[in-house]
Amino acid sequence: MADTWSARAKRDASIHQDVKDYYGKVLKNTSDLKTNACVAPARPVPAFIRQALKRVHPEVADKYYGCGLVVPECLEGCRILDLGSGSGRDCYMLSQLVGQRGHVTGIDMTEDQLDVANKFVEHHMKEFGYDQPNISFVHGYIEALTEAGIEENSFDIIISNCVVNLSPDKKRVLNEAYRVLKSGGELYFSDVYSSRRLPDEIKNHQVLWGECIGGALWWEDLLQLAEDVGFSRPRLVTASAITVDNKELQDILGDFRFISATYRLFKVPKVDTKPCQVMYNGNITGVGESLFFDSQYHFKVNEVVEVDGEVATILLHSRFSDEFTIQPPGASSEPCWSTCKAGIVNPFEFLKQLSDEVPASTTGGCCGTQSKTCCK
Repeated sequence: MADTWSARAKRDASIHQDVKDYYGKVLKNTSDLKTNACVAPARPVPAFIRQALKRVHPEVADKYYGCGLVVPECLEGCRILDLGSGSGRDCYMLSQLVGQRGHVTGIDMTEDQLDVANKFVEHHMKEFGYDQPNISFVHGYIEALTEAGIEENSFDIIISNCVVNLSPDKKRVLNEAYRVLKSGGELYFSDVYSSRRLPDEIKNHQVLWGECIGGALWWEDLLQLAEDVGFSRPRLVTASAITVDNKELQDILGDFRFISATYRLFKVPKVDTKPCQVMYNGNITGVGESLFFDSQYHFKVNEVVEVDGEVATILLHSRFSDEFTIQPPGASSEPCWSTCKAGIVNPFEFLKQLSDEVPASTTGGCCGTQSKTCCK
């Protein structure tokens, strides 16, 4: 047993070092990437988020290697943790959305990336008009948040942008995320997934791992990992296709398919909530008219929607509880079992059905000054 643990520890350390070298020394900017895994947007970016991104220093933005847009809704006053924050682009964007009363913490294991992130803290706080920093960066591993000084039950939201796939121990990442989230908290993350489990030839390929392909989970394995850890079932928000233009890499990958997908997982009680009717109040800035919660539920302001028990539990026990009028389970005048949407969404099949008619607000928004505080 000890030999097995030692071998695994050595393997994990080797992967960590390879990733550090790839993102700290090999990649200088996004143009050095060999696939579009880290630059494939799933949706048009809402105007208020584009504005926030424009205020991020170019040197920080140039070292962005994410695979999606990790901006959940209702952020004002929230404490957010970014797993694998890199140069800090997402952190600085979210710093503006949580406001002066909120706080964003980024954690990364690559010193070169953290050097860039820390270099511009004062610049951004001045640019945002903040009296004191609402952002900090920590050196550490996303599988070991305790060792990095991240306290239990201390964050409202955890985000991650194309980083979990780089970890050799994804279950430990989810365990740590669950531990540091507050009750009702959310893990909202974008990552790369495969159409089926990958063989060792792909998993052990150094460049493919660095390009976020070699470490990709089979999407169905995410469902099991989340259940084992204690999260609610992962809810697919959106997905986009990943292409590999490099012929040498494509020959290795064969007929395996890959996507970038955004999921949301919640730390909510395991209760048997019945389906019920809810109505979005429209108070979340950026998504005032409608809230695209996930690939199954699109809430329009003041429109009654019947939700399954799983979503009802999430809305009742998370930061969204004040943003909806929720009819108590069992009190609906009409049963909704026949119309409620439930079940697992295959992201590859969802991608086939994705059309321009899906609202561009998929990435969500944040609570503003005219709405209630989302995070207490």
